[in-house]
Amino acid sequence: MFNAAVVTVSDRSFRGERPDGGGPLVASMLKEAGYAVAEAVIVPDEQAEIEAVLCRLADSGTVQLIVTTGGTGFAPRDVTPEATLAVCDRLTPGIPEAMRYASLQVTSRAMLSRAQAGIRGGALIVNLPGSPKAAKENLEAVLPALSHGLEMLSGRPADCASLTD
Repeated sequence: MFNAAVVTVSDRSFRGERPDGGGPLVASMLKEAGYAVAEAVIVPDEQAEIEAVLCRLADSGTVQLIVTTGGTGFAPRDVTPEATLAVCDRLTPGIPEAMRYASLQVTSRAMLSRAQAGIRGGALIVNLPGSPKAAKENLEAVLPALSHGLEMLSGRPADCASLTD
């Protein structure tokens, strides 16, 4: 079992002006998939604060998967991708490519997602959109493969030849 953390990036949710719909949904999906959700946090759309929480979680050594929701669009304050890129050692472009591909089957607006994914130390960071519907669709697209990636990242034996997801 892997430990996960969910980071909601939203000014309004952080200020208590709007309930966080995406974070609890993502946490529920991760739990259903067998992850232990060690922490869920809400931060404002401030790059330095997003970077700080991503670093704290990744560097803790206790969380292997960090999933963000929010801040991946075109709005001037949408800086989650920039924060993710700033803290990652290595990028994993196939994850956001797969999410955008799956989402394009639902809406042409999927091409507007700037979501990123990457590795910091022993943790994988994945950006999801802020909309609960879009977050669910994007996470469903990649969730089956994430545990295999985390197995490889951890150094545990991982059967790369297996065709089952």
